[in-house]
Amino acid sequence: MTAATATPIVTIDPTRRRRTWVTAFRTPTGVAGTILTLLVLLPALAALVGLTPYDPAHQNVDASLQGPSVTHWFGTDQFGRDIFSRTASGLANSLRIAVVSVAVAAVVGIVLGVLGGYYQGILDRVVGVITNVLFAFPSLLLALALAATLQRSWITVAIAIATVYMPIFARVARGPVLTLRSVDYVTASTALGRRRLTTLFTHVVPNMRGILVVQITLSLSWSILTEASLSFLGFGTPPPAASLGAMVYDAQTLSAVAPWMLLFPGLALVVFVVGLNLVGDGLRAALDPKTGGR
Repeated sequence: MTAATATPIVTIDPTRRRRTWVTAFRTPTGVAGTILTLLVLLPALAALVGLTPYDPAHQNVDASLQGPSVTHWFGTDQFGRDIFSRTASGLANSLRIAVVSVAVAAVVGIVLGVLGGYYQGILDRVVGVITNVLFAFPSLLLALALAATLQRSWITVAIAIATVYMPIFARVARGPVLTLRSVDYVTASTALGRRRLTTLFTHVVPNMRGILVVQITLSLSWSILTEASLSFLGFGTPPPAASLGAMVYDAQTLSAVAPWMLLFPGLALVVFVVGLNLVGDGLRAALDPKTGGR
């Protein structure tokens, strides 16, 4: 009996795949995460296209330290800047940095992890050394060192965060590859004469989509927190651009007389991070092969 006849051809039902993704957003955690994420995502997207009520950098000393009102929904800061506009702009900046940094970290980390785990040998050892070296440093300390060394800009922050999270993606991608490289359909594909690289991206990588999607979602929330931490320490998004971490830092000394300066940026940060984590949990449950997305 040949390998072609011994190994049945398995087709993936597109309808079932769509049901799996829909299930992710029908679970209680998925619904809650989607709602929370949209609450902060919509103002962030509006700020990206300049649809905030006020210019986030515009100062009006006559309107300084005003509480929330119809004119200024979240109040104003010590320079008379509208806090709602600055919060929306800060969310937009955090989202831009998170998307860029996670995209770079995911592409580099997944490629290194997949190739190293599949081909083994010297390549796997080199990838292991790189990830071990990066893991030896606390993530925030490493990001802080990189951001402080390079010229301060949002691109610098994105590079620093991408460097921190790249080894995580490499480790997450390598683990499933070690298991999938020896399963029957992968062995049969190689036996039929297909190139190993073709087999890798045809049969191995597609079966890792669940864990990779969840990791990307969670990394977005971690990146937002890391960017806020760097800004709080003075190494994040440079002024006059708004940053949630910098807004929280500036509000510390005025929290007694103007608590809204601390409340709204901090609340927006918490809602964004919690929402993305809940979406990740919903995706994890829906894409779990033990449940089959039910």
